[in-house]
Parts: sequence; structure tokens; C-alpha cells
Amino acid sequence: MRRTIHFIVLAIGLLVTLPVIAQTTISGTVKAPGKLNAEGAIVTLVQSKDSSLVKVVLTDSLGQFEIITSKTGLLMLTVVYQGAAKYFSQPINLLGTQQSVKLEPIQLLPKAGNTLDEVIVASKLPFVEKKIDRTVINPEALISNAGTNALEVLEKSPGVQVDINGNISLRGKQGVMVFIDDKPTYLTAADLANYLRSLPSSTLATIEIMTNPPAKYDAAGNAGIINLKLKRTKTKGINGSINTSYGQGVYARSNNSFNLNYRVNKINFFTNLSYNINQSFQDLFIERQYFKPNTTVLNTTFNQNSFIQRVSKGFNGKVGFDYYINKKATFGLVLNGFVNQNNTTTTNKAEVGDGSAQLQSLVQAFSPSKRQFNNQSVNLNYSYKLNERGREISTNADYVGYHGVTDQYLLNSIFDANNNFISKTNLISDLPSDIDIWAIKVDYLNPLKNGGRFEAGVKSSYVNTNNIANFFDEANGIKIPNYDFSNHFSYKENINAAYINYNFNRKKFSFQTGLRFENTNITGNQLGNLQRPDSSFTRQYNNLFPTIFMLYRVDSVGKHQLGLSIGRRINRPDYQAMNPFTYPLDRFTLYSGNPYLQPTFSQNIELSHTYKNRFTTAFEFTYVKDVITETIQQENGIFYSRPGNLGQQFSYSLSFNGAFNPTKWWVLQLYSELTYNDFRSTIYGQQLNNKGSFWFISPTNQFVLNKKWSAELSGTYTSRVVTGQFITIPVWTMRMGLSVKILKDMGSLKFTLNDIFYSNQPGGDILAVANSTANWKSFLDTRVGTIAFGYRFNKGKSLNARNTGGSDAEKGRVK
Repeated sequence: MRRTIHFIVLAIGLLVTLPVIAQTTISGTVKAPGKLNAEGAIVTLVQSKDSSLVKVVLTDSLGQFEIITSKTGLLMLTVVYQGAAKYFSQPINLLGTQQSVKLEPIQLLPKAGNTLDEVIVASKLPFVEKKIDRTVINPEALISNAGTNALEVLEKSPGVQVDINGNISLRGKQGVMVFIDDKPTYLTAADLANYLRSLPSSTLATIEIMTNPPAKYDAAGNAGIINLKLKRTKTKGINGSINTSYGQGVYARSNNSFNLNYRVNKINFFTNLSYNINQSFQDLFIERQYFKPNTTVLNTTFNQNSFIQRVSKGFNGKVGFDYYINKKATFGLVLNGFVNQNNTTTTNKAEVGDGSAQLQSLVQAFSPSKRQFNNQSVNLNYSYKLNERGREISTNADYVGYHGVTDQYLLNSIFDANNNFISKTNLISDLPSDIDIWAIKVDYLNPLKNGGRFEAGVKSSYVNTNNIANFFDEANGIKIPNYDFSNHFSYKENINAAYINYNFNRKKFSFQTGLRFENTNITGNQLGNLQRPDSSFTRQYNNLFPTIFMLYRVDSVGKHQLGLSIGRRINRPDYQAMNPFTYPLDRFTLYSGNPYLQPTFSQNIELSHTYKNRFTTAFEFTYVKDVITETIQQENGIFYSRPGNLGQQFSYSLSFNGAFNPTKWWVLQLYSELTYNDFRSTIYGQQLNNKGSFWFISPTNQFVLNKKWSAELSGTYTSRVVTGQFITIPVWTMRMGLSVKILKDMGSLKFTLNDIFYSNQPGGDILAVANSTANWKSFLDTRVGTIAFGYRFNKGKSLNARNTGGSDAEKGRVK
């Protein structure tokens, strides 16, 4: 609480003494000669007095562009497009008080002859863009993203790590909230990974990475928020896109999507449909050594090989409309749904030896499982403009429902060292689960006369989960209830929140500060059975979360900018993580929940320097208390995996992001990060002091070969990583891609090859496990060649888009 008071005092003091952030949005449309939409035109904003670069963007398929800047004074636009004369605008005077500037349509004039320079420049869409409070990823900037899915795009994103189980971390920190269109996903790590695998990359417009989100966003996620924005435009008439791909590794896969927007009179209709099928495998090797208590004398050895085959099929659908009641009021309805079916077949072979590593027994396991997971959601939204200056009030109401059921069969057969059959066990499980989420929020925005902006809002969310685990032992065709594993758990959560946010901009200084209050109420109930009594728990806590952002432009033209952000965040336990039931992964490994989990709190500070809006260097420090992470405990030769709280984490990170132009036809985007993690805790009676640094680098080379053809060569390297009880080995991968425009540049063919040298083979060690050591190594279906086709169609006049979404933090915690 003392740290919170210090943050509040600092926020109020800075609010009183410093000027703060305001940004202006410059938007417009570019028309090519012949009055067609100029797709892919390069629009550059520069300072009028010395032509110093402010920002570069590309127009979309409708010729639209949007530039957000905090610059003031006289600026100018230039536009370059193949086959057209270069365009120079009249000076644009930004006073710092305008919220938006809408330009008249820019009509380009024909030019006699094309120059290679202009063709090359017009193809440079940056993969990474840095803004004051977030990093923006443009998936379509990389050819190698063609035919992939959302999870694979995240793996290539700066600072994001995805392990073999689909757990997402950011700059070496766990506790990331994943949003879709500003709405949390409410999913477990496994279900979230399956959902993201079913979401084709062709449906993604941008990905926003926020390590320290503003007060408007929910405080959940101590590592930050990753927000996936799906494609959506609003035009009079009809426009959309079709994408399909086929990939072949050891197994085949395919991603397909269809996007449509239609605007007529006061109604705008939009839909986004996708279907995917993904086949893959994991070849997992595990080695464990067990020692006699409190000695280094080897007692037992355990070597296991698990071959896991997965077939996943997913269908995603989004349908909605906006009704423009009048110039001030808009009503919207959005319906979402997905169906995901995941069939997994696991074959285990384990060898158990004595202290001299002599084989004692063999265990073979066969485990087919079928997971069916469905979702449906409804969003109602309404916005009303109170005046012409942009004062607005908006309301969002959401319902989200999930239903899942897993059917699994686990057969274990035991043999002696001479392969003579000893015994077998059959375990059958039926695991239905239901989650219902309701959320409502109201936001108020008031642009002030002095160029500042005041925001405030309230939100309330309610979560109801019901999880049943029915286990049966099967013998001679007869099923007998297994009450050791069977379980029935219900969970209820209510979070009430309110926030205020204020920002302002004056000359060289920009400043933003906010404060968010959240009240959390939790109840968990485990219903008993013949062997276990009823049990329950409750939690109630109130917290304040201040945030501060500052930007100082060192020189008058803004070549050098210094930034500072400070914030406090929370990571609540996932809904399923507090379910105390025990679930067998195999004969020697069990998973269980933890009803004693406490929320994680983190303090984040980041200092940054930006040069010419192209090169950003940042230093971040994070202190985390009660880190929620996977923990491992060993009892009687069985490894128990469960979520737990580690005492403290200290994290220091230095990162660099920049775009270089070695030649006019070659762009090099480079992201590099050096992070030091220090975990300190006592866990299951063992002292954990796991510390170390890791280095991540991701160079992306983009080449423009001519007007039609372009190529890409990219890769990533991650050194040894320290996380909680785990240390992972270094991994690296390389990718290449080739793209050609077809069908009058409305279509494209892309050819990609991922993990060229089949080097992405994760593995690692487990630390601080009583009287034992463990390590693992995985081989995955990562070397995949893909061919992808995309086609865009449009006919209409561009209009402004509007964001919707009210349930901003609950979806990411359905685990």
C-alpha cells in the first residue's frame, strides 16, 4: 500500500507541474491517375522548415491513410506512387489543439515513365512501429506470415516468447493478457493457443503490444497486454478480401478466410469468416534422476519418449452492423463465435532403471483424447457525440459464453526388464466445462480547449464457471467411478472498476497520467464426493493502479525524444488455476490446481530514447511480487505440475528497435533485447535462486526486386532463458519468402519456408525439485513450406472506422 501511495503522490505532483500529451490524427485518401484508389502509396509527413522525417505510412486497399502525431507547427505531406508524379502538399499548421485533421482527397497526376526508386519505396510497410504507450506490429509486412496463424505471428513479434505448450510471455515475464479487438479472450493457455492457431494471419490488421497500458485498460496482466486487431474497414459500397493457403511440413495444414464490409445509407454491415485445419506433431524426450533423500546417491532413473500427434479444426465467425441514427448517435451489434475441435493421440514409452541405471521395468501408455470447444459472444454498443469538439460518451455491454468437453482414454501397460507383461490400467475421463461472462462499461471523453484531453469511465464484470471432472477405472468392460480424480468445481468473480485519465501537450513536453481503482470479489466451491468433503474459499481486495507517461523532445524538430512510463499492474489467477482437482497427464506426471493462489502485483518503469522516429532504445525495470507460474513438486517418484506463487522476481531489460536502408531496394528491420531475470523464493521446502540473462535478436530483411516481385529473409535467436523453476536451452530459426502481385495488383501469390534448417528445437532443465533432477527436449513440425493466395475487392468511398468492445480483461483468464 505504501508503494501505491508513493505512485499517487508522484502522479499528482507531475500532473500539477508538467504539461501533458495530445495527439492529432491526419487522415485522407489518395487517388491514382484515372481516379482509382492508390493502394500502397507511400505517404510521408515531414517538418516544413527542414524536411526532417516525422512518420511514413502506406495507404490501404482503398487508398486511405492515417497518421497520428504529437508534432506541432508547420508540416507537409509528400506522396509517392508508381506511375504518378510525386505529390507535395501545402503546409499543414498543427496547433496542438486539433483532435483530427481530415484532408481533401489527393489526386495524383500521371508521370511519363516509372522510376525504380518510387516502386521500391512504395512497398515498405514497417513490421514494427513504436508509439508512446505501445508497439504496433503489422503482420502483412512480412511475406513469411502468409499462410500462418495468429500464434505463429506472435512468436515473431518483438519481445514475445511462446513455449511449446502455448504459454505466452513478454520480455521474459509471464502474466500476459491477450485481447481480440480490445476484448479479452478469457481462455486457458491451452485453449487460447488452439484458438490462435485457428485464427489465420490474413484476418489480422495489427497487433498492439503494451507493456504498461494506460488507465483506460484493465489492470490485469503484470507483463502487459497483447491486443490483436482484426481487419475491418467502413466504406460506402462493398469491399473485402479472400485468402487461402496450403502448407506442408511432415503433416499438411491450411488456413482460409473471407472478409466483407458493406455500407449502404445509415447501415454498415461487416463479417469475417475463417476455417483452418492444422496437423502437427511433438516428439518429446524427458529424463529424470531420483536420489536417495538428502544425498547425491542415485536411486532411480526415468527416461520417457512421448510422440504426440494433433489434428485441429477451427471455424471462426464474426458478424455485425452499425446503425448511424444521426450525426451524433451510433448503435452497433457484433456477434462472434468459434468452434474448435482438437484430436490428440499420445504414445508414451518409459524406461525405469535402478541406481546403476540398469533397466527394471517398461511402461507403455496410449492416450487418445478429443477436445470440443465452442464460444459465442454478443456486444451491444452505443456512442453519442455531445458537441462538435469531440466530447463523447459511449457504452458497451457484452455477454461471452464458452462450452468445452474433453473425452480422454488413458491406457497404461507395465512390463518387466525382459518385456514380460505385468499389469495394465485403463482410465476414462469426461470433462465438461462452462463459462459465462457479463460485462458493461461506460466511457466519457472530453477534449479540452487548452489542447488537453480528459477521460473517465466505469466498468463491472461478472464471471460464472462450472467445471466437472468425471473419471472412471475400466476393467473387463465395466466402468467404476474413480473418486480420487473426479471433481466438481464452481467459481464466481465480480470486478468493479473506475478510472480517470488526463493528457496534455505543450511545446517540447507531452504528459499523460491516470488512476484506476478495482474492487475484486471471488468465491470458489468444490463439491464433495464419497471420498472428499465439500470445501470453499473467498477472496476480496481493493487496489489502486496509477500510470504515468512523459515525452520530452530534446530539440526543436524532434529528432531526439526521451520517454518515461511508470505503472502498477495485477495478475489474477486464471479461473481454472484455482480448481483443486488432480488430473493425470501420464502415469508419472499429474497436474493439479491451487486454491491458495494469490494475485501477482508488479511495478514497471521504462525509460526510452527515440531518434528520428526510426530508432528506439528502451530500458525497463520490473519488480514482481508473488509471481504466478508453473511449479514442479516431486513426491514418491511422481512429478506434480501446478500453478504456484514464487516470492519475488526482479527483471531488467534493454531493447533496441530500428529500421535501416542499406540500399533503396533493401530494408532491414532489427529488434534486439537483453534481459536479466532474478527469481527468489522458497518452494515446497526447496530454496530457489534462479537468475541469469538472455539475449533475443530478430533481423528481418525485405527486398523489392521489381514492380511485382519482392522477397524476405528473416530469423530469430533466443539464448538460454531463466524463468521460475525452468532454464530453457538456446533456439534459433530462419525463414524466407517470395511474393508476386497478380490480377492487376489486386491479388498476390506468396511462397514461404519456415525454419529452413530445422533448428527450432526447444528444451531445458527443471530446478529446485526435491531429491531429483529433470530435463527435456522437443522436436516439432516447424519446417513448413507454404503457398498462399490473396485477393482484394473494393468499390466505394472511405469513411471513418469506430472501435467497439466492452469486456476488456476477463477473456484472457479462462484457464
